[in-house]
Amino acid sequence: MPRQIATSTRVDRAAMEEFVRPRHHGILMTTRSDGGAQLSPVTMGLSAEGQVVISTYPDRAKATNLRKNPTTSVCVLSDSFGDAWVQLDGTAEVIDPPDSVEPLVEYYRCISGEHPDWDEYREAMRTQAKTLIRITIDRWGPIATGGFPARLAQD
Repeated sequence: MPRQIATSTRVDRAAMEEFVRPRHHGILMTTRSDGGAQLSPVTMGLSAEGQVVISTYPDRAKATNLRKNPTTSVCVLSDSFGDAWVQLDGTAEVIDPPDSVEPLVEYYRCISGEHPDWDEYREAMRTQAKTLIRITIDRWGPIATGGFPARLAQD
């Protein structure tokens, strides 16, 4: 059986966005007040403006940490573990209710398309007091896959 060879492909912004847009699973890294890392699995999307969008609640650690230090990273994962991934680094903005309702509509659209009842969705977001995290991507790593280094590919 041939070994899977690790890949690391540097891409421009358009190719990065093309890779990220259909993927909705990520690991968000924020910084705790003591300087340590705090990681959260998230459902995420890429907005029409090319920003990562994540829905959460105002009192969650990720939102609290980003209000204090907006520097963040997201590891965007493929649906199948072991498939390609990319790290995005950027600056976050935390949008709390009531200002978060319309940005949450955009969040829903970039992940799931059109909602059957936007009034109902908006009311649910107000009732749940949801917050939106919006990350402006400043840089990104290569699109990568795991596996053996090419030097070990010899059978």
